[in-house]
Amino acid sequence: MGAFGKLAWLIRRQLLSFSGVGLMLGALFFAAALTPTLIPRSYLTQGAIAGACFGIGYLAGNVWRWLWHYLELPEPPARLRSTANALVAAACLLVVIVFLWRAAGWQNSIRTVMKMAPVETAHPLKVCAIAMMTFVVLLVLARLFALAVRLIAARARRVIPRRIANVIGVLAAGLLFWSIASNVLIRTAFNALDVSFREVDALLEPERPQPTAPERTGSAASLVKWTQLGRMGRRFIASGPTATEISAVTGRPALEPVRVYVGLGGAETAQARARLALDELKRQHGFERDTLIVVTPTGTGWIDPAAMDTVEYLHHGDVASVAMQYSYLNSPLSLLFQPESGAEAARALFSEIYGYWATLPKNRRPKLYLHGLSLGAMNSEKSAELFEMIGDPIAGALLSGAPFESRIWRSITANRNPGTPAWLPEFRDGRFVRFMNQNGPTVPADAPWGPMRVVYLQYASDAIAFFAYHDAYRAPDWMTAPRGPDVSPELRWYPVVTMLQLALDMAVATNTPMGFGHVYAPEHYVDAWVAVTDVHDWSPDALAQLKTHLAAAARKAAEGNVANEPYADRGG
Repeated sequence: MGAFGKLAWLIRRQLLSFSGVGLMLGALFFAAALTPTLIPRSYLTQGAIAGACFGIGYLAGNVWRWLWHYLELPEPPARLRSTANALVAAACLLVVIVFLWRAAGWQNSIRTVMKMAPVETAHPLKVCAIAMMTFVVLLVLARLFALAVRLIAARARRVIPRRIANVIGVLAAGLLFWSIASNVLIRTAFNALDVSFREVDALLEPERPQPTAPERTGSAASLVKWTQLGRMGRRFIASGPTATEISAVTGRPALEPVRVYVGLGGAETAQARARLALDELKRQHGFERDTLIVVTPTGTGWIDPAAMDTVEYLHHGDVASVAMQYSYLNSPLSLLFQPESGAEAARALFSEIYGYWATLPKNRRPKLYLHGLSLGAMNSEKSAELFEMIGDPIAGALLSGAPFESRIWRSITANRNPGTPAWLPEFRDGRFVRFMNQNGPTVPADAPWGPMRVVYLQYASDAIAFFAYHDAYRAPDWMTAPRGPDVSPELRWYPVVTMLQLALDMAVATNTPMGFGHVYAPEHYVDAWVAVTDVHDWSPDALAQLKTHLAAAARKAAEGNVANEPYADRGG
């Protein structure tokens, strides 16, 4: 047999080794992966998720076939089986073609609610090519795993019964692959990413020079050196509206906002950095302001300017904010590799600030608030214990885009008032906590508040908030009608596939237009801060003008028309 003949024989053997049931389930999973979820997809991400879903469907079919043989159940005659397989294959191919044909329309159903331009095609050939490559990679890994199982089981069968040896083979191969993935691949990747993020964090941007005013963090008079702030800290300190800019918009006198930030280079431990932040805040007379906000940043140390600029305008600059970095990594990596660092830092900073604030006369101290976005929102939840401050509570908190792992947010959502949607719940009488989205709260603005005001700002299209592991086997509550205004009406739930789609949506949730997904718009922060901080000295017309000004500035920067503007880099 020549080389060509051997190659043809090998290809034929591989084709015959495919599972008919696996191909059928894989095709159905592939088709389901083409349907919309929360975030628009490119052909690259669409091909990757479709190929992964095909691979999982194929694996499920192989497991089913193995279980059928293992239980020694009767099989239909070969001729009937081959005819049925052909009919099923034809039907699955037809389903795949129909779903590929409809894919562009499904993507446009998401783009329409997000006010994005429609696409003319979903690039089906590119999607299929990328899906095939993804499936081949997964298939190779699966067959390597199966080979390892057989080799280990074969050696074990020399001394122990066959079925026990098979179980040992599966467990040992799983342990081997997990060890390689976690200790070699993942750890090596983590170390490389940590070094990379650390180097980026240390970069000094020439367009953000060290402040010369002695009252600014990072100046020559500051307790925190400019180089110790980190890249996101320097961006936070150097940006934001000045008193002159605030007055130009409001038409009233304004103060220079106080911004304090301590990077990881400020001190060795979270407790030491928190004490340094307190000392710097006192040096800048932050406790003499009307409003004091303890901010927990995202993983890289980024603070959303859409949130902080907004509150500084609303309070005419009479605001002090303090934050502390806890990681170089972005939020997903920080949560995966350093799950306790964010909560530890947030807790340390709040304890220092609250401990000093509580000693001040109640009529001569600022109103104290918490704020965090994304991972910052989750860690901000963990920073304050209600029982510790029940006798002297803070004024409130604004938490935006709280991740699905946020314990308090999840508990409140699960125990929402009957009949209210999961994407915008109402909780009891609304005196303690309220939820808001693009259209504001469901609770009337004049409804009475209790002594502490907590607002969760969230969008129904934010997969980081609404992902859940149980989406693999049951439809999530937020899919129940009525749906959020930014969710496609074409969205449907499919077992396993929907969970994988939402996992992908989390990874690209910041690629949406501002005001959707995980990109929170300043005009929506206006309504949230008005509710949380009890703003009364703005007329409806003035608030509308402020929203227009902030929205225009943010969208211009996000489009790349303003170089190095903090809105343009969502460094979480």
